[in-house]
This record gives sequence, C-alpha cells and structure tokens, in this order.
Amino acid sequence: MNEISTRSIAPAQLCLLLASGKPVELLDVRTPPEFINAHVPGARLIPLDDLDVETHFKDHDPGQPIYVLCQAGARAQKAIERFESSGCFDGVLVEGGTQAWIEAGLPLNRGTSNVLPIMRQVQIVVGTLSAMGAALALFVSRWFAVVPLLLGSGLLFAGITGTCGMAILLARMPWNRTQSQCLESCSTGERP
Repeated sequence: MNEISTRSIAPAQLCLLLASGKPVELLDVRTPPEFINAHVPGARLIPLDDLDVETHFKDHDPGQPIYVLCQAGARAQKAIERFESSGCFDGVLVEGGTQAWIEAGLPLNRGTSNVLPIMRQVQIVVGTLSAMGAALALFVSRWFAVVPLLLGSGLLFAGITGTCGMAILLARMPWNRTQSQCLESCSTGERP
C-alpha cells in the first residue's frame, strides 16, 4: 500500500498565491449548498461524491498543484487520497478548509442557501433518532435502547476516524445535491 504524501498550505499563504495573479487550480469538494453559502473566490466545485479523477483532471498539467479544500479538511484529504491512488501526486490540502479561511478573515464569496450545513443535519438526525429511541426504550420496550447505542457508536467512530457515515449519506440526499443558478455564477466568481 502506498503511503499518502499530502502536502498542505495555510489559508493565508493560499490567499497570497491567489492575489499574485498566477493561475491556481483550486478545488472545493463540499456539497453545492455549502459552496453556495460561502466559498473561496476562484474555487471550482466538484463535490467529493462526484469526483472522478480521470474524468475531471484529464486536462490537468502534471506537476502543477491542485489546492483542495472542504469545510474543515476531512473531505479534501479523501479527495487527495483519490488523486494519489490514481497516480496524481499534485494535491495540496488547504489547512482547516473553508472554516479556517473564514476564521482568518480572508476574502470570501457569499451566497444564500436554504439548506443547513451537513454537520447540522447530522446533529438533527442523530439527536432526533436518539431521543426517539430513548423514549421508546422507556415507554415501549427496552430493546429500543439499541437505537441510541448504535448512534452513539457511530459518532464515536466518526470522531476517531474522521469519517461520518451519516454525513456521507446525507450529502447524497436530493436537497444537498441541488444545482441552482447561483452555483453557476459563484463558480466563476461573479455575483448572481
């Protein structure tokens, strides 16, 4: 098995690189609603679920960095791992993702999306199912206690591995995959 050799760049360094006017390939692998809500100017959206290295990067100039970001870094890391599994070692992780970019106060394109961020959706689903499972365990059958047990185990797994199965599932839901007119204009850096 090949060792993943991820390089990284701090958001402030990437901002300086973008400001230099040199062509920069910047890839955002979040969902369309997350991208519409806020994204780094010049970023191109290809959701992680839609990322096919051979198709999307057939015209990529080998040796040129592909700066990859998501919300906090986990999905971007997975995208870079896909690149490396396909023999492309040009992926550069943007440290801390869009959240770190926002916290650093760097320039940002903002739009509006009526869809909640993925992690809030996960919290709502897990919280609702846990509460329902606990209530059913108290009032119907103790076997319903398995529901919050499984959900808690899933959260523990997500925390340890950085992979949240619920988030992956929710990212595939139709409301998280909608493409609006804003998405087209946001991808080019224009305001809708």
